Amino acid sequence: MIVTVGNYDHVIDWEFKPSGSIKTQVGLTGILEVKAANYTHADQAAASEEAHGTYLAEHTIGLYHDHFLTYYLDIDVDGATNSFVKKNLVPRRNTNTGHHRTPRKSYWTVVTETARTESEAKIRLGVGPTELVIENPNKKTKPGNPHGYRLIPGPVIHPLLAPDDGPQIRGSFTNYNIWVTPYNKTERYAGGKYVDQSQGEDGLAVWTRRNRKIENEDIVMWHVIGFHHVPCQEDFPMMPTLSGGFELRPTNFFERSAVLKAVPPPPMKADGCGVVEP
Repeated sequence: MIVTVGNYDHVIDWEFKPSGSIKTQVGLTGILEVKAANYTHADQAAASEEAHGTYLAEHTIGLYHDHFLTYYLDIDVDGATNSFVKKNLVPRRNTNTGHHRTPRKSYWTVVTETARTESEAKIRLGVGPTELVIENPNKKTKPGNPHGYRLIPGPVIHPLLAPDDGPQIRGSFTNYNIWVTPYNKTERYAGGKYVDQSQGEDGLAVWTRRNRKIENEDIVMWHVIGFHHVPCQEDFPMMPTLSGGFELRPTNFFERSAVLKAVPPPPMKADGCGVVEP
């Protein structure tokens, strides 16, 4: 699918893999956004505070700009009632308080948080290692793990404009890379229905002020990806494709791998130091 917005073409591909994973890729291409200038050399543009871009050709500046793309992911994992789970990877210091002493000084573990409301699901990626999973707490595998799908995020981008700047007020959905809301058929567009001339009165940032319940509910995940684009001469006049994407991967959704023929070994019993045959 190709979506043309202004002078840019967005080539969107979806891949449905035999493993159960869903991958999407977006490629940005098209005619580079430029402006006319009086400069005749790159040094003049570099010395000016009004260039706001890269000097690409005579009297031509390629403007610095951003690309934000928001994916509306109405994921029903084995049913409509799901929860959003954050699995934070946390370092720990080894205190040798267990039954066995070890020379190891540290390790890491997983601290699981289930978001109860919309405010608890707003995430700026890149702050710390975490895994993000949509789970169905009512459906579990034989070992007892809830059925889930994990988000492997796309290119992380954060807004660089001031919060009180007009474009950022209208585009406040870019404040976070992840949002989770209860399903509402009237909430379809992250920036609201009419973005260009809005005053920020619609969209994700407004809807989530209600801080609605999202635990064990019919929920929607919104994933914001994108790029900060610093143009270079190779981008002018026609920009080579710049690509990025994300993946939704089954996590304890199947009893075993959907593509590998390997079958798990039979159950074993632990004897305190290892395992023994049943």
